[in-house]
Amino acid sequence: MGIMVIIFVIDFFDNTIKDPESIAQKYDKAIIGEIQQFTEDKRKNRKKKHKTEPRGLLIDKDIPFRITEGYKTIRANILFTAADSDKKIIAVSSPDPGEGKSTSAANLAIALSQTGISVLLIDADLRKPVQHRTFKVKNDEGLSTLIIKKSSVSKSVRSSVIENLDLLPSGPIPPNPSELLSSSNFKALLKQFSEKYEYIIIDTPPINVVSDAMVMKDCINGIILVVRYAQTTYDELSNCMKQIELAQANMLGFVMNDVHHKHGSSYYNYKYKYKKYGYGYGADASDEKKAETKNAD
Repeated sequence: MGIMVIIFVIDFFDNTIKDPESIAQKYDKAIIGEIQQFTEDKRKNRKKKHKTEPRGLLIDKDIPFRITEGYKTIRANILFTAADSDKKIIAVSSPDPGEGKSTSAANLAIALSQTGISVLLIDADLRKPVQHRTFKVKNDEGLSTLIIKKSSVSKSVRSSVIENLDLLPSGPIPPNPSELLSSSNFKALLKQFSEKYEYIIIDTPPINVVSDAMVMKDCINGIILVVRYAQTTYDELSNCMKQIELAQANMLGFVMNDVHHKHGSSYYNYKYKYKKYGYGYGADASDEKKAETKNAD
């Protein structure tokens, strides 16, 4: 009886997000996809890895099938969403640090590149960049030096970190990140890159921490917001959404990361059915192929 009371009290005061449908309904935004948690063994192994090694990338040999399928679903939904848009530039952010937005940005870029389209991943987190470590490239030149014209595109962009995917790392951390990202030089760079690449994915800092993602709102299709299951709170998400609304930025939808499933590890054991709020969650291969074909036309 005492244990049940303790569980009830903990549950009552738990303000973390565990139900994606609740945030989809509250904010009238799609759940673009869900990424299941790694196994406990995998999570422990990841913590032991050296910080310069890839962190759960789709190109890893030991990546779980359910993680791969989760990102394929996100890819399919993005292809449907952006199929008719001329500007295929997508920012990936989160309410707060530690919710998996950088790994999600990297894996979304990889998933898109695996369809044969050209993709550029930009690390615009000019305060705590990680993509250069994720892909094991130098960071002496990158976005920060390119914006202030202290380096060239050829020296700043790391070509073919995997097939069809180029990476623009952050470059040295500048004293004025927001000013650089709101500059005309940055906008000109995005325009230049959009003429070369079919998709551009931008890793941006957490919205509750700094406003960097908001200053680029006019240059992008919209923002994908990564929330972490049982970690992101409703209060944190509410504060984040208020900032997005005040900035009048376009929010494409949510990705729920690290989802804990109660019915085993099978990817197909856990699906939400969205009508008003969905972009085709759980789309089959034929739907995904249609989107990719439409995008290629």
